Amino acid sequence: MTTKPFLAAILSSTALLASCGSPTGGETTAQSTPAPTMGNTTATPMGEPQVTAFGTYDEPWAAAFAPGTSMLFITEKPGTMKFIDTETRRTGTVTGLPRVDYGGQGGLGEIAFLDSQRAATVGSRTIYLSWVEAGDSDTRGAVVGRGTLNCGTEDASCKIEGLETIWRQTPKVTGRGHYSHRIVFSPDERYMFVSSGERQKGTPAQDTSNTLGTIVRLNLDGTAAAGNPLAAQGSPSDQIWSWGHRNILAMDFDAEGRLWEIEHGPAGGDELNLVQKGGNYGWPTRSFGDEYNGTPIPDHTADDGFIKPVIDWTPVIASGNFFIYDGDLFAPWRGQGIIAGLKTQALIRIAFDGDTAREVGRVPMGERIRQVVQGPDGAIWALEDGEGGRLLKLTPG
Repeated sequence: MTTKPFLAAILSSTALLASCGSPTGGETTAQSTPAPTMGNTTATPMGEPQVTAFGTYDEPWAAAFAPGTSMLFITEKPGTMKFIDTETRRTGTVTGLPRVDYGGQGGLGEIAFLDSQRAATVGSRTIYLSWVEAGDSDTRGAVVGRGTLNCGTEDASCKIEGLETIWRQTPKVTGRGHYSHRIVFSPDERYMFVSSGERQKGTPAQDTSNTLGTIVRLNLDGTAAAGNPLAAQGSPSDQIWSWGHRNILAMDFDAEGRLWEIEHGPAGGDELNLVQKGGNYGWPTRSFGDEYNGTPIPDHTADDGFIKPVIDWTPVIASGNFFIYDGDLFAPWRGQGIIAGLKTQALIRIAFDGDTAREVGRVPMGERIRQVVQGPDGAIWALEDGEGGRLLKLTPG
């Protein structure tokens, strides 16, 4: 473990605003710098977060604390899951994982727990995962599974038992991008929302007979929830909550119960959206970005019939994920969205005001950031992208 000064001097403002110029939208992994060696705690300038490294991971993709504990679980895209007790620094590997179709943007994805199962030890509790599953004829798609995570108290062992697939992205298609497959639960934990990317196919996002380019609203067992806007159309349309999306890698509910999402645009046009029941967000018919080959895409207009982004970014930020901070350690940030920036190599802060929002600051990190989560004590934990991606803890300096 190493503690080091904050990285603000590493990046210039020009580097922070670098545009994403490839069809991956900034999502492909990149090599991280070597992990730091053991060292002493170093004081940082007043007002700058202190950054402490806690080890490295192989293409980390998602992370979540088991509610009520100091145990952080981390998925690695090739198909493994690790854990670290952030108080004792005990580490281990989780067994009982599914076989994943690894390649491109696909592999093992999201991890999610129910806050209602909060307890002082991990013990035995429900765990939700997403991953990419192979189909026939070189096709693949995202799936969500549910199982029971059992962790021993005397040894460094954790195992997922009874894992079953409860939802599948429909249809499976060729290609290895834009799975999305983020998971978030409604504040009352009655529903599970899953982002389903349009798989780099574009037009399915405007076709509500499939779930590509949508956010689906499900019961906790993966079945379509009652009251969805297209329920009368039957399966799989009855799963859909909103559509016209591209590649959603960030979702969270605010304190008022509003669902926000951030999605990757093409060459420009990353979006923060307030998710509405039955909302059509316009992709690929409208975007504030252009195609990667330079072909213009019509911008949103007041009368186009689509829901407009609350914030759009050009150059792109290429979000990894985001969460809305509700801790005390960074008290001035309470209620703000904290975004993991891949292309920007920064944490991006956004402030909400009812149904509106604005960017209010960036914290340079010097590497692509794949995931950010809030720790039990209000510290912010960040995962660097790529092979050897470091786990970093941010605390006030």
